[in-house]
Amino acid sequence: MARILIADDAPIARAMLRKLLQQMGHCVVGEAENGKKAVERYRALRPDLVVLDITMPVMNGIDALRAIRCFDPKAKAIVVSALGHSRNIKEAIDAGVVEFVWKPYEPDRVARAVNRALAS
Repeated sequence: MARILIADDAPIARAMLRKLLQQMGHCVVGEAENGKKAVERYRALRPDLVVLDITMPVMNGIDALRAIRCFDPKAKAIVVSALGHSRNIKEAIDAGVVEFVWKPYEPDRVARAVNRALAS
């Protein structure tokens, strides 16, 4: 069981992901509706994994991961996106993303991504 932080500006997306992660036996220790709050909650909660939506207000998921990596260089992250733009993918890889998950969520894909990210 891993302690996971979810950051997504869409409450429905957070709820769906929370349910999937809990069904897999993980503990969702916190949620954030934007990248800035994700950084704050990560610092306070120190989860095993953070799941970040790329497109969020205030601070996007990639910038949030960069900020998290400043104080936790070993942070494990999955990026979520409804957009498949190669620019976003390259930027996420450069920021240190371990795995990608595309919306809408497919339970098997989420499980594989979480397992690979935690094992990295």
